[in-house]
Amino acid sequence: MAPDAMRTAAHSLSDARPLSYWLDDPGKPEALPALTGDERCDLLVVGGGYSGLWTALLAKERDPGRDVVLIEGHEVGWAASGRNGGFCAASLTHGLANGVERWPEEIGKLEELGARNLDAIEETVARYSLDCDFERTGEIDVATEPHQLGELRAWHRRTGELGLGGLEFLDRDQVRDHVDSPTFLGGLLDRRGVAMLHPAKLVWGLKEACLGLGVRIYENTRGLGLARSGAGTAVRTPYGRVFARDVALGTNIFPSLVRRVRPYTVPVYDYALMTEPLDADRLASVGWRGREGLGDSANQFHYFRLSADNRILWGGYDAVYPYGGRLDSSLDQRPETFLKLAGQFFACFPQLSGVRFTHAWGGAIDTCSRFSAFYGTALRGRVAYAAGYTGLGVGATRFGAEVMLDLLSGRETERTALRMVRSKPMPFPPEPLAWAGIELTKRSLARADSHGGHRNAWLRTMDRLGLGFDS
Repeated sequence: MAPDAMRTAAHSLSDARPLSYWLDDPGKPEALPALTGDERCDLLVVGGGYSGLWTALLAKERDPGRDVVLIEGHEVGWAASGRNGGFCAASLTHGLANGVERWPEEIGKLEELGARNLDAIEETVARYSLDCDFERTGEIDVATEPHQLGELRAWHRRTGELGLGGLEFLDRDQVRDHVDSPTFLGGLLDRRGVAMLHPAKLVWGLKEACLGLGVRIYENTRGLGLARSGAGTAVRTPYGRVFARDVALGTNIFPSLVRRVRPYTVPVYDYALMTEPLDADRLASVGWRGREGLGDSANQFHYFRLSADNRILWGGYDAVYPYGGRLDSSLDQRPETFLKLAGQFFACFPQLSGVRFTHAWGGAIDTCSRFSAFYGTALRGRVAYAAGYTGLGVGATRFGAEVMLDLLSGRETERTALRMVRSKPMPFPPEPLAWAGIELTKRSLARADSHGGHRNAWLRTMDRLGLGFDS
């Protein structure tokens, strides 16, 4: 970055608050009391993010008489569910390309189930009057390099050949008519497959909906251990225990109470900035009348969107894996990444020179080697889990909740019959192999971005093995 650009980027960050814009809201609800003593229930849900809240809500909708308890180790929505970009996608497979590559024989069914899942989220938002700024805007994948434009054209042709149409190819003028950046060379528009929302408000709305249906929620209550108890299970907490017939684990990046699941995920730290609200002139200079979500097509990609009050969220690019897979709150702030992101923002939107960032934050994403969630059971089918959403879980966690409830019921359904649900990703190796492999992959991806998309021998080997690593 040139010295003048670096000074501009640094100045834009001078007032940025070091926390998620979404969670910095005066309407944030107070935490509920912790569990003290013992509880008994039919279903215990561990984790108060999207995964756990959807599970509790759907469990009560399926059977209003089911006694459901949810415990959350901190406050509901404080982790990834309150820090993400608010892209709620229909895809259950971390994008269509990943699904076609891994499950070509069932991709049509996966796309159908994903579309139904997003429709169900929209219907739930309306039915419970969830005030979460839900907008069915769609999303544009943009090309910022010539090789990316060629890749988007080729992918557009292939989706048509596979009968998976619905994507619209946009040339340079067409994409800039949607959102104006001198860096945009073209794009693929998905008009219906993605919604934008306020991620923390969705969490808080789901919490209220669960309480309204009779779910008992305890915050600041960590699940410390899991064991059989008669015909059911017992989960130990700091001040008591919960005895339950069934347990659903929605802990995602946090260490699973089923220890054999832990090697399947690693934490990757992702970072984002939020601008001040754009006035009418600045907003007009960008266009963005359709309010679509956007992402560029690089390996080290950015994602960006408008908030309800016309701020721009700008995130992605760096993906930081801490050695040993440790979770450390000090990693939530990374000034060198924020400076890089700010400089890249003004390169994308030079017409917004002078805009300031009000918030800068990061957090851990649960990443698995196949990029999309995996599922399973433990303790003779009394415990179900879903994890590994790899940054695209705002919508897919609802599907994962359905899968967990299906698995606990013991009945085969159209979801549990899927090979995607019945299979597992490859686990990550122990250290130092995990760190070395991830670092080599990251450097190779960065090199591919700067060399016309050419994938070196390491990346080609990872492709053959069905492994990878995204920013």
